[in-house]
This record gives sequence, C-alpha cells and structure tokens, in this order.
Amino acid sequence: MAIYTCGHTTPDSDSICSAIALAYLLNQTGREAIAARQGELNPETEFILKKFGFEKPLLKTKFAGEELFITDYSDIDLAPADIDEAIVVGIVDHHKLGGITTSTPLECWIRPVGCTNTIVKEMYDYHKVEIPAPIAGIMMCAILSDTVIFKSPTCTDIDIRIVRELAEIAGIEDFGAVGMEMFKVKSQVEGVSSRDLILRDYKPFNMHDNQVGIGQLEVVDLSIFDNLKADLQADLEKLRVENKLHTACLILTDIMKEGSEILVASEDASIFEKAFDIKLENKTVWMQGCLSRKKQIIPFLEPAFKK
Repeated sequence: MAIYTCGHTTPDSDSICSAIALAYLLNQTGREAIAARQGELNPETEFILKKFGFEKPLLKTKFAGEELFITDYSDIDLAPADIDEAIVVGIVDHHKLGGITTSTPLECWIRPVGCTNTIVKEMYDYHKVEIPAPIAGIMMCAILSDTVIFKSPTCTDIDIRIVRELAEIAGIEDFGAVGMEMFKVKSQVEGVSSRDLILRDYKPFNMHDNQVGIGQLEVVDLSIFDNLKADLQADLEKLRVENKLHTACLILTDIMKEGSEILVASEDASIFEKAFDIKLENKTVWMQGCLSRKKQIIPFLEPAFKK
C-alpha cells in the first residue's frame, strides 16, 4: 500500500513542497509514497513548482483506509474529513500540537522551526539520502516563504543554515533574489475576487469552542489593497456569517515595512481587542512587527476566548 504525503486543507508552499520532498525521501528509503494535496495551489506555489519543473501533486480529499503521512499540520480542523478512517503513519510539522489522534504508533518529526521543509531536510540528513537539485530548490523556496525571507520571528538559525545548504544543492547563488521574486508573485491581486484572496492562505481554528478563521496575505507593498479593503472587509463578514464563525480575521502583511494591518469581523470584537491590548478603528488595526499568524496571533487570541 502506498503512503500518501499530504498537507492541510488550504495548501501553501510549505505544505505542497514538503509533501513532494517527503514522498521522494520515503521512496528512496523503500517505502512507496505519493505526494498529494487537499486543495488548489496559490500563485506563489504554482510559481515555485514551475520554476523547478514539478507538476501539481495529486488532488485527493478522501483518505479512508489509506496510509497517510501528514505534513505541515496536526490540527484536526485542517485534516481531511475522513481522517478518523485513515491510517496516519507519520506527522512532520512545525506548529503547535493539534487534535489529531491515532490508534497505532506513528513516526513524528515536530520541531519549533520556521518551516516544515527545514525538518524534512533534517530527515534527509538522518537517512543519508541525497537531495536532487530540483527538490532542494522547492524546499529552499518554501522555507523562504514561511520565514518571510528570514524576517519572521518564527525563523531560526537552523532555517537559515538549511536554506544556504539547499541553495548550494540547487545551484542558486542569490536565494534572496529568488525570495523577492516569489513575494512579487504573491503580491499579484488584480482580477482576484475578495473571497479568493481571503481564502488564499486561510486556516480555521477551534478556540475554546469558538470557531475562528484567520487568513493572511503577504505582499511587498500594502498599498495594493487600498482600493480593495472595503470589499475584503465586507466579504470577511459574509464569510463569518456563512461559516458560523465567532471571528474572522485577514492579516495583510507588508514584508518591507515588517508589519500587518488586520481586518476583523466578529460577534464580539472586544475579545480581539483584549487579546492584543489594542482598539480597532473601523474594524482594523496596524500591528508593527507582526508577521506571523502562528507565533504572533494565535497564541494571544486563543487564550482570550477562555471563559
């Protein structure tokens, strides 16, 4: 039986590239594996795969009775709907532990680093498997994406070292230039609907029995949203109502200014304000230095929902 390597429901570059890299590694160590994805790719990920000559992984949303090696999450809300019927053989992730449980022992590689692909590189080193140049290239790009080219507070010295190692394998002399090229692709929003922008990098969370959705868009110049914010705010509220969420947020991150404007739609916005000790103005707030949903939003917002 083949093992499917697959990331979360709204794939980003880390989840897709780690699934591809992990599938190759498993195959090289004698375990048949197939890379998969649960959803459509965003423009940045399409750019990365095209740059290094990869096709999209297999689109697959049902895993009942299949062996599954999870990449880039362990939160039940990001898993396929039939996860309880799948055979989870492993998890490789860099987030907090989520609600996934298993009935059999499994392989776990979970580290507090900036990107899942950083951990996958350590798995290659552990198994003494050589990384092909194209796979090194997509892994490098995923780390640059997740760490916002080393600007994110989630970035560690390990991520930086591994990017340099992967760049050498991939034959990339200026990985910073590649990173900026990726973020320029990420900044292209013209002609994209408000809903598609909100859902481009969106994750649902259960915060003390309150359903919360948080999207993030990382761009090189926040001014591209000047004529879009009203529509984004209105559709964020529609999404909140449609999905019966307590709160929906959209983090608009300017990687050059190293901060984020956050749009908030909520049943009770005072919870968000309490979490960050701020006051919303027109349902928005600028947070200087905020680049990471994982490290700078969720750990503060989740406790604010405690009764």
